[in-house]
Amino acid sequence: MYPTTLTQLARSNPFQAPLFSVKPDQQEESPQIKRKLAAAAYDDADVSCEYGSNKYYLLCGFGGVLSCGLTHTAVVPLDLIKCRIQVDPVKYKSIFNGFSVTLREDGFRGLGKGWAPTFIGYSMQGLCKFGFYEVFKSLFYKGVYPLWLRQIPYTMMKFACFERTVETLYKYVVPKPRSECSKPEQLVVTFVAGYIAGVFCAVVSHPADSVVSVLNKERGSSAVEVVKRLGPVGVWKGLFARIIMIGTLTALQWFIYDSVKVYFRLPRPPPPEMPESLKRKMGLLDY
Repeated sequence: MYPTTLTQLARSNPFQAPLFSVKPDQQEESPQIKRKLAAAAYDDADVSCEYGSNKYYLLCGFGGVLSCGLTHTAVVPLDLIKCRIQVDPVKYKSIFNGFSVTLREDGFRGLGKGWAPTFIGYSMQGLCKFGFYEVFKSLFYKGVYPLWLRQIPYTMMKFACFERTVETLYKYVVPKPRSECSKPEQLVVTFVAGYIAGVFCAVVSHPADSVVSVLNKERGSSAVEVVKRLGPVGVWKGLFARIIMIGTLTALQWFIYDSVKVYFRLPRPPPPEMPESLKRKMGLLDY
């Protein structure tokens, strides 16, 4: 009874795999339970590759390319307006005013400025971010100091907040257990959790994003000079536009990434194990 119950609990998580597999003679003869498990996770024989194999990481990286490259390219117009609000708030007073001014001066083509490097750059970022996410669960960035201040909290919040939000939604919002949710239903939860995580991403990283936007325009300035000039209020200019942009981006990225994993029938990674040192400290090891 106990191994079967534990297996059901482990398989009920759509983002993880069971701790162990149960042999056929250990399973209870319950067709109803088998149907519920099949709706939430793939059987071992149904996955397209072994977890941790080169094919697994390659397909995860491909999912990252699609999730980041396509979504960031789609919101280039909004990102353009957001940056202009941060750099020149006198001319671009709001999102709608920013679009109006840009369309009047540059036309529709002006809204797509920089789409090609955006697609290439963020496709590469997605390849690394989601590819290495399966190994490290976070990504370490290299670059100038203000970029660190933006990308590190952004990425940490993107992954940590997403997974906690998924757990919370299934616990308090979704009217049935995760094990009884179909794949499309789980993807809806993924999208909602991604959008919520995106809002938090935008808030924690926005001051540094404002500084980076100004530095990209004023090459001779330093980060400290920009912060002093913007002040405690100026660093939050364009936050609403960025919340819409990052929320939409993050939701679509997680949705596309999980959809790719579902489409290619990738296995779920095993849950992380508690370090031996922590087990000893908590007295969980038998000596």
